[in-house]
Amino acid sequence: MITWGRVGEGDFGLLREWLAQPHVARWWHHDTSAEAVARDFGPAARGEEPSDDLLVMLDGAPVALVQRCRFADYPDYRAELADQIELPDTAVTIDYLLGDSARVGQGLGPRIIRALVEATWTDYPDASAVVVPVHADNRASWRALEKAGLRRIGTADLDPDNPDDDRTHYVYRIDRPAGTTPASAPAPA
Repeated sequence: MITWGRVGEGDFGLLREWLAQPHVARWWHHDTSAEAVARDFGPAARGEEPSDDLLVMLDGAPVALVQRCRFADYPDYRAELADQIELPDTAVTIDYLLGDSARVGQGLGPRIIRALVEATWTDYPDASAVVVPVHADNRASWRALEKAGLRRIGTADLDPDNPDDDRTHYVYRIDRPAGTTPASAPAPA
C-alpha cells in the first residue's frame, strides 16, 4: 500500500542519503550537506513554504520523495514555462525521486505518480491539470510519467537541475478527469 505524509525535520537524514544515491544525484544535483538539506527542505517541513514535500511509504517503509506545488505560488517558474507551453493558471506540478536504487525499474515510480496525481484532484480542488517538466535525457523519469497516464505536450527550454545538462525538457500533462471539475471537486479534508 502506498501512503505518504509531510516530510519532517527528522526525515532530513534519510533525504541526505537518498540525494547522495548516484541515480538521484545525477538528476537532482543537490548539495547533501546537513545545512543544505535543512535550508532547502526546512521551510516546507515547517509549513513556511507553499509546497508539499511528501515522504512516500510502501507498506510503511519510506521509499520516495514527492514535491508538489501550484505553479501560481512560484511566479518566476510559472512565467518561464508559460512563455513556452499552454499552462493553466491553476496547474500543479510534481517532482519525485525513488530513494532506493534497488526499487528502480520495478514499476513503483508510475504507481506513486498515479497515486499522487489522483490525490491532487482532492488536495487541490481548483487544480485543472498536473504539468511536469522533465529533462529530455531523463528517460526513466519521462517513461514513468507516461506509464502513469501523463502525455507529452511539448518541449521547453528550462534551466536544468544539473549544470552539466542542456536546457531541453519534455513537458507532460494530465487534466482533471471529467466529472470532477474544479467547481464540483470536494474540499480538502
